[in-house]
Order: sequence, then C-alpha cells, then structure tokens
Amino acid sequence: MTLRKRIALVAAAAVGVVLVLAAVVCYAYIRGQLRGQVDNALIAQEFAAQHGDFHALDQPVPGIPPKVGGPAQYVEIVFANGTAEQQQGDVSLPIDNHVLAVANGTAGAYLADVHVGGSHLRVLVFPVSLLVGGQQVESAAIVLARPLDSVDHVLSNLRLTLALLCLGGVALAAALGRLAARRVLAPLAEVTETAHQIGETDDLSRRLAIHADDEVGQLARRFNAMLERLEASRAALDDSVRAQRQLVADASHELRTPVTSLRTNIEVLLEGGELSEEDRDRLLRDVVEQSEELSALVGDLIELARGDQPVDSTEDVRLDRIVAESVAWARRNAPHVGFETALEPAIVEGLPERLARAVNNLLDNAARHSPAGGTVEVSVDANGMRVRDHGTGIDEQDLPYVFDRFFRGANSRGTQGSGLGLAIVNQVARQHRGSATAANAPDGGALFTLHLPTISAADGAAIGLEPAAEVP
Repeated sequence: MTLRKRIALVAAAAVGVVLVLAAVVCYAYIRGQLRGQVDNALIAQEFAAQHGDFHALDQPVPGIPPKVGGPAQYVEIVFANGTAEQQQGDVSLPIDNHVLAVANGTAGAYLADVHVGGSHLRVLVFPVSLLVGGQQVESAAIVLARPLDSVDHVLSNLRLTLALLCLGGVALAAALGRLAARRVLAPLAEVTETAHQIGETDDLSRRLAIHADDEVGQLARRFNAMLERLEASRAALDDSVRAQRQLVADASHELRTPVTSLRTNIEVLLEGGELSEEDRDRLLRDVVEQSEELSALVGDLIELARGDQPVDSTEDVRLDRIVAESVAWARRNAPHVGFETALEPAIVEGLPERLARAVNNLLDNAARHSPAGGTVEVSVDANGMRVRDHGTGIDEQDLPYVFDRFFRGANSRGTQGSGLGLAIVNQVARQHRGSATAANAPDGGALFTLHLPTISAADGAAIGLEPAAEVP
C-alpha cells in the first residue's frame, strides 16, 4: 500500500472515530431529552395525585396542564389482591410481581418501558391509599402510561441521519486526505524520482527544489547537501584516481631511463671483451650511480604513495628542533654550502617523520642550487619555515609547476634529482593543513616557504618553550 493511501486511510479513520463519538453523544443527549420530557410529565402527574384531592376510587386521577405534557393517556389502578380498574385509555396495562409489590406497599415507585399491543409505552407505578365504599384501603398502585412511538420515530430518523453523516464524513475525509497527501507528498515523490534518476544516470549534479521551510523542505535541503557532499567526494575520488594513474605513468617513464642505462652497462660488463681497466671502472661507477638514482626514485615514489594515505594519529612536534636536526644533516651532506639559521620555538600538530622529510627535501634542493661557498638561510617562526638560497633562482615560466610531480625546471635539468622532492614537500604541507610556495628573492636566489599552523614564538615562550639548540 502506498504512503498516499495510508495517509488517506488514517485521515478517514480519525475523522470516522470523531464523528462516531459525536454521533453517539448527540444521540444519547437527544434520547435523554425526549424520554426525560415523558418521564417528567409522568412524575408531575404522580405528584398531583399524591398531593392533590384524590382519595376515593370513584374520583379520577388528577391530571396536569397541557404546558407540562397534559394527563397520561393510560391510567390504571391496581389493588393488592391483583385486581385492576382501568380509569383512562383502552389498553390493559400489564400487571407483574413488581406492580403487585408496589400495590402491597413493599416496593417504591419506579419507571419502566412496556410493550402492549404493538405500542411502546413508558409507565410510572407508584403507591397510593384509597377509600372504597367508605372504607380505607391500606395500599394500591396507580399505573400511568404514555406512548413512546413518536419518540421512537424521532430517534429512528436521528439514527439514520447520524449514520449517513458519519459515512459521508468518512468518505469526504478520505477524499480530502488523499488530495492533501498528494500535495504534501509531492516533494517526496520528487525526491524518489531524483534518487531513481541519479541511480540510473549516475548524475550527482541534480538538485531538488525547496518549496517550503517545513519538514519536507528540510528533507529536500539535507538531500541536496548530501548530493553536494557525494559530488565533492566523487570529484575528489576521480582526481585521486587520475593522480594515481598519472603517477604510475610518470613513474614508468622516469624509471625507464635509469633501468635501461643500468641494463646496458651491466650487459657491456658481462660481455667482457677488450675493455681497459679505466673503462671497466667507469662503467662500474656508472652502475653504482644509476643504482643510487634508481633507489632514490623508488624511495620518493614510496614516500608519495604513503603520503596519500589518511593520517591515523598525530602529535605535537617541535618544528624548530626538526629543522635544527635537518640542518645538521645538510651540513654533513653539502659541505660546500654554509647554512645560517634563525629558529624560534614553534609547535606543529602532525607526523614528525613526514615533516622531517619535507624539511630535508627543501634543504637538499637549496644546497643543490647553491654555488660553492654560497649560503642557505633557514628560519622558523609562527608562519612556518622559510628556506632561501643564493643560486640562479627559478625561471618565471616554471614557478607555477615547481611542486608538480617529476617536474624539473630549466635551471634543474643539469643537476641530480628525481623531480619528486618538492612534490613531497607540497604533499606534506597539505597533509598538515598548510601550503608550500616558491618565489624568487628580490636580490637573487629562490625562496621556498612551508606554511604550517604553528604556535608562535610568543605563545611558545608563555608555555615555557625554549629555542632549539644549535646542532654542530
């Protein structure tokens, strides 16, 4: 059963229950009023008989004025021995044990319904004392009766009217409920249709129209927000897949050259032939150099692949200490370059080994592009880390691409490297909610900045951070 039908049925059931309750209450009230009028007329005539001038059998039972109902149509006097004398009307009212008990004085007055000759009568039986033949009769009962046929006829018509009203109300409620459900559920039908079309076409760009700021409107708004998140996730996934495919393609291209050269040199060495000792040593040195280049390239590829994985846990890392240790490492590996440092205490929330790799790559890049005897300036503060060399700088056309994978600018093609070092720096920066930028210094050389969310030097001093010790 559809939701629209269920809503229509619920509305019809609710209205039906209300109408039935209202009909029952209305019928009970009108029935009580009509029968109460008959009972009040009987009781009024009883009062007139009890308190009026009525003591002898030959006297008529006192009546009541027409404005309060007039006298009863049927009057009968019942004696204790069971005999009866009819005073008014042509119908013999039934005499049972209850009537005799009233006549004997052992029961009090009561009202009851009786059926006599196809007529429905309302009777009132009450005790009296009469004089018969000048002698007092201790007890007798007067039975007053009024017909209820007119009341029953009115109640019958009322029942039919209320039944038709209930049926009509239920039918109308069902129709209006179905119509209202159609209008209310129209946005839900639109949601269903949109979801179906998205499932069929895989198009996440569709959006729902928001017709009102109600529950259905909020559902449409949240559905649109979910579609936006799904579309963003799909775009990010597509970008990740394209990046992975591009990485595989670029890695295959970059690996082909050193592998081919290494294989050629090994084949020449295996063939032997007339090779001088000098040529053999040169080939062996080339093999070692190409193996190291290949190992470095594979290591960088592994580092890039690992950097794309989500971070499970982070810790507070002293960026100035990492930089100090990396500068000491760079001094050992690049003795032809001098390093000047200005390190302020700074804390970064992240992975220490990934940050150390990015810092090492920046220092290695600066050392490779610095002339012999040149100086590399390294600083750490609240904005992150800056590395400035005094080399030839970066070609203006290459600046937008220096952080791309396997990109090697015009000033880098004559130096060693895989073209992945700065790509790893950019990846580490984004992984730590930061960024990496490159620019040419005004007076020559290149300036690389690793922007990271850190605790500034002032805040570090406030919590007791000391500057990192200079590593010799």
